[in-house]
Amino acid sequence: MPSESDKWGWEHVSVFGGFDRGSGTKRWKCNHCNLRYNGSYSRVRAHLLGFSGVGVKSCPAIDRSLREAFQILEEERLVRKKKKNSANGKPGKRTRISQASISWKTITKEDVDDIVARFFYADGLNIDVVNSPYFHEMVKAIGAFGSGYELPSLDKLSDSFLGKEKGRIEKSLALLRESWPHTGCTILCVGRLDGAIGCFHINIFVSSPRGLIFLKAVDVDDCDEGDHVLAGALSDAILEVGPSNVLQIISHLGDACKSSESYILSKFPHIFWYPCTSHSILMLMEEIAELEWVKPIVLCARRIEQCIMTYQHATSCIFMQSPKESCDLISAKFAPSYFFVQRIFELRQTLQEVVVSEQWKHSIGDNVESIESAILGDDFWSKSHLLLQLYEPFIKLLGLLDIDKSVIGAVYDWRVQALEALRSKAIDDDILNQLEVLIENKWDVLFSPLHATGYILNPRYIGKFQTKDKSVMRGWKATLERYEGESTARRVLREQLSSYWRLEGSLGDEDAVDCRDKMDPVAWWENFGFETPSLQTLAIKVLSQVSSVALCQEIWQTNDFSCQEAANRLGVQRVEDLLFVRNNLRLHYQKNCNLSTSPGLRNTISSSSSGIKTWDSCYFDQTKAIVDIHDHL
Repeated sequence: MPSESDKWGWEHVSVFGGFDRGSGTKRWKCNHCNLRYNGSYSRVRAHLLGFSGVGVKSCPAIDRSLREAFQILEEERLVRKKKKNSANGKPGKRTRISQASISWKTITKEDVDDIVARFFYADGLNIDVVNSPYFHEMVKAIGAFGSGYELPSLDKLSDSFLGKEKGRIEKSLALLRESWPHTGCTILCVGRLDGAIGCFHINIFVSSPRGLIFLKAVDVDDCDEGDHVLAGALSDAILEVGPSNVLQIISHLGDACKSSESYILSKFPHIFWYPCTSHSILMLMEEIAELEWVKPIVLCARRIEQCIMTYQHATSCIFMQSPKESCDLISAKFAPSYFFVQRIFELRQTLQEVVVSEQWKHSIGDNVESIESAILGDDFWSKSHLLLQLYEPFIKLLGLLDIDKSVIGAVYDWRVQALEALRSKAIDDDILNQLEVLIENKWDVLFSPLHATGYILNPRYIGKFQTKDKSVMRGWKATLERYEGESTARRVLREQLSSYWRLEGSLGDEDAVDCRDKMDPVAWWENFGFETPSLQTLAIKVLSQVSSVALCQEIWQTNDFSCQEAANRLGVQRVEDLLFVRNNLRLHYQKNCNLSTSPGLRNTISSSSSGIKTWDSCYFDQTKAIVDIHDHL
């Protein structure tokens, strides 16, 4: 009979009734909950660890931390048991002796690593899956169960288990959906060309302060039918979310969605539709780069970059970067012209040392005198410095838009700050006028009236003289006309806005004034806007919205082709379910586990085997490809 001395569970129960402690079946009482049972140690263990199906209840008096401690004790007991069985030449109960070259009873960590690696190599899977938290969770669960675990069949994975997981996700999203009537929400519509399957792939998300969810995907194969398919999918999405809950649609589809936009706005006239703010900023920056006095700076930076590539290739020389990374990911992704100039600017000292060397002259040749003059002179560097200063407000705004935060109230303030920054620089009046006109002309085309309304209703911007700004007041008027169809209700909102500007009642309380720039704008309205309820409701909804598709980067830049190819045999509904489950699981991890940089983004500098940062031509190609895609869209 096996020894009972190694079974930790007996220390947490009291054996009574005359049974011998060394026997298998006993009459015992739990020391934690006082429940009594008859049975062997397997029932004691099941009671303490919370197992079901063995004739005992899970102990209600044991909390999570204590149960985890018991699980550790049980794992240690099983390890000792396996070692003892191995020493005696006996396999454990559930251990199967493999006929392969490796015996499971003698397997080592190195052997397991080899088998895992072999699986990835043999099946041609993307080995990036090892970075998935769900892969690690799966491996730990199988290890905890033991060698007797059998994988579910493909039929179950594609049917009952998929349906079960979808139901679990929908249940977890229920609280998020319940918040939509209070905060409103934004439908994000992003797409990309998928050369592998020859179609335009569109993903539809719903964003609110409680979180981002993936709703559905649409594949458009026929360009002529594309608008019809997209309009139908968006209409269904709005009805699913609730038309009264949807405040706006942000698209990253370009001109391809114009007729869909017209259809949606005619069917749901209260909804706003406008392009991604990040993309709009990109377009504005690139138009500045095309100005007559800016274009030579960018072209010169590109020519210097080409010389660097030639020199590095000919000499195997590595260009050292400054301690600070040469360029942040956001500027490289959204503003390639800025990216080139900034990257060259940070290499100024290194370049000036290199171009006077004999090695440079032997490697580059004699046709780069103009480049050498630009590097050694002051004119290019002073103009580059000025250009980078002018771009600074744009880069700061892109940084705000690329985080999981509602910043719609800050977008219009960026316009104000950008113009003020331009006027503070020592630049010619003609150039200043060019920039001001460009920004002003593009604002109404690229941005939404909701940006102006957010600027008005954000308490930290009270006193910015919004009533004197025609663009702001036009945006406020357009918002009221779209948001509220009744003239009486619009009048109430205007009257309450005047009360807000005059700081009447609770809006002018000492705490309200003190917290204007210390609290989140939505929280401020929830606390101090109760005397102007109609305006409070509008402010909460507007200020709760995002302004960019940047939140979706983790999902929409990833190729879904392999996922769809594997699921197409299951039928349309199964494919939709698989994409729904897959993308929402990834968003869940992104939100709760602070997922790092998305797979679509790469460092602007690559590291050699020695750890030295080098000039990476591939990233320039990637940046150009991003711009080409934007132009195509």
